[in-house]
Amino acid sequence: MNLKARDSIWILLVMLSLAITGCVQSQTTGTAVIQNKTMMENPVEMVNQLGSDISEARMAQLNILSPDGFEKAESAFFSARKDLEKGDEIADIRESVMESHAHLEAAEAIARVSRTTLEDTLKAREMARSAGAAKFENEYRRVENDFLNLTRAIERDNLSYARMNRSKVIAHFRELEVRAIKEETIGEVRALIARAEAAGARKIVPLSYDQCMAQVNAGDAFISANPYAREEMHAMAEAAMFAASRLVVITAQSNQVKTMKPEAIVLLVEKHLHTIAAAVDAPDMRNQKYQTQLDNIIGSVDSLKKDRSFLSEKKQALQAEMETIKDDYQARIDVLNVRVATLEGKTREDQMAKERMAREQMAVEQRLAAERKFNRLYVAVRNYFQTDEAEVYKQERQLVIRLKAMHFPVGKSIIMPENYPLLSKVQKAIRTFDDPRVIVEGHTDTTGSDEVNMLLSQRRAGAVREYMIANQTLLQNSISAVGYGAERPLASNATSAGRAINRRIDILIIPEIKPI
Repeated sequence: MNLKARDSIWILLVMLSLAITGCVQSQTTGTAVIQNKTMMENPVEMVNQLGSDISEARMAQLNILSPDGFEKAESAFFSARKDLEKGDEIADIRESVMESHAHLEAAEAIARVSRTTLEDTLKAREMARSAGAAKFENEYRRVENDFLNLTRAIERDNLSYARMNRSKVIAHFRELEVRAIKEETIGEVRALIARAEAAGARKIVPLSYDQCMAQVNAGDAFISANPYAREEMHAMAEAAMFAASRLVVITAQSNQVKTMKPEAIVLLVEKHLHTIAAAVDAPDMRNQKYQTQLDNIIGSVDSLKKDRSFLSEKKQALQAEMETIKDDYQARIDVLNVRVATLEGKTREDQMAKERMAREQMAVEQRLAAERKFNRLYVAVRNYFQTDEAEVYKQERQLVIRLKAMHFPVGKSIIMPENYPLLSKVQKAIRTFDDPRVIVEGHTDTTGSDEVNMLLSQRRAGAVREYMIANQTLLQNSISAVGYGAERPLASNATSAGRAINRRIDILIIPEIKPI
């Protein structure tokens, strides 16, 4: 049986299974069927949910663990979205959605086998990518293709090929990882040190220079002697990078202050401490020693952290209390409904029919109310941002915040302080909704290889996600990050203006739709 025929049979079986399941549920449950029916009859919600499922699948690495299956699922999703935009029949949209879900289910089944069979290979791949091996475009592309050949072999039920060749792929990833750490990370460290030396680091900041060199030399020697001590290698390389970057900063700052008078230096330090103190609403203690001023700032920050933690715990307690109250009222309503049905002499079947009709009406009213609320919040969020900061628009029933003013250092995923005010507005926008789901999307232009762009976009999206979690905007399981590299451009990459538009972070806010 060829692959195309097998896929068709698989999709048919999954669709048949879904239909049979729906029939069984319709006989045994009332509310669940009405909710599912409402969802299935709404093409916007079908495609919207499918888009979220595709993003989740990519984050779960189905695009590499079952590449052919994921590609088919994504293709069916694009078809459904296109049908929706053209206003085609609901049946056509539903067919594409179900086809995509069928491919996703098949891809997930393959992915489970791939994760088990290629566990060490996946770890070697991730370590190489984290080290920056994707910068060696040709070599990395060859190893990546070898890796995808393993997962495609698993898709074709050829486990023996995957098992036979995985050790070679692991070895190649390890070679690239060590090379990346040695030539890229340590190489960049050496370049930073040379920059500091050119600015006079040896003479101006000898203590900092000696500390940095000791750190770098220790890392270089360790990597050469321990090529398979992966975690230690990465830790040593990161420590060396930090030391070299710090040396550049210390040298620059020292050059700045060496021409200043003592009073100017003292006032500069005082200004920095006072600026921080004012930002955290700490008392003005410029009439005290520096250490006292510093302790004042630390105490104020610690108090703010404790207060934020208390508010977060209080919010969770209130939510739990509201759920309890809601359940209690629902139980009372159910009891009253039974009493009313008994007093009126109605049969249980009649009462259930009335309840179904009422729930259907409530579902429609709820959907309309949710749309009105969403539109109101959309207007509010749009007003949070200046036009040069972000573009806010609706995408079906999701809110998209396109951060036009979010900038990273070239080739880096570090969030710089100048981005904090913009991210604070994003936090405010997220909190405007009631516990939404949030997806952070990273995008790049086409400069560099596809692998470098994909990894960079994922790291930048992940950095924004970690920022939101650290600031207690959402819980970890409510916010996810996904990188698309240069796959989804908004403008032509042929011009610098177009490339600037394509380098972006998108925040997708998905409001919670509470069931009736």
